[in-house]
Amino acid sequence: MTGALIFDFDGTLVDTEAAVLTAWQEIFRERGGELPLDVWHTVIGTQNTAVAMFELLEKNDENLDRIAVRTGVRARVTALLESEGPRPGVQEYLAEAEEQGLRLAIASSSTGDWVTTQLNRLGLADAFEAVLTGDLHEAKPSPDLYLAALTALDLPASEAIAFEDSPHGVTAAKAAGLRCVAVPNAITAVLNFDHADLVLGSLADKPLSELLSR
Repeated sequence: MTGALIFDFDGTLVDTEAAVLTAWQEIFRERGGELPLDVWHTVIGTQNTAVAMFELLEKNDENLDRIAVRTGVRARVTALLESEGPRPGVQEYLAEAEEQGLRLAIASSSTGDWVTTQLNRLGLADAFEAVLTGDLHEAKPSPDLYLAALTALDLPASEAIAFEDSPHGVTAAKAAGLRCVAVPNAITAVLNFDHADLVLGSLADKPLSELLSR
């Protein structure tokens, strides 16, 4: 019996991935280059994005000011996300979960301040009983975030379903023993999700009640 839903944040609940990718692409183009998407795909869902981007940029700029670049990327992402709401079906899933008495948590490789800021912006902060983040736990594809979420909810893995947008996230959820629904976004849709239990184009494709009856 399902007692909880555990969501990844970036790219799953809200499409922050597109904004982050756009911001980094602009940084590369300002310097006369292009960001290789194959490299980008390897870091989605992990904590390695900025480090990987800096290493690429520093191949052509040994004096790169990492702090200035990071600050610029953050500001650009914030601006791009000002009008970005939850992905299709998210609000309906959260409302139905509340009606059914399901508990909700977030397991994100991002930092706590980032996730909290975005949840507050979206008006969703009160919806989640527990928010586990990568500044306090080993990031995905390690299962640590999901194991911490299960501990916070005091539930076994058999009673929770994970929702992810990246293969690294699915790997983490499955390693923690959870069933996992992959909901790829426009950037991750080209990647392999064969290890997920179910793949949806968006949560709007299948009502929560139908998903739980599987």
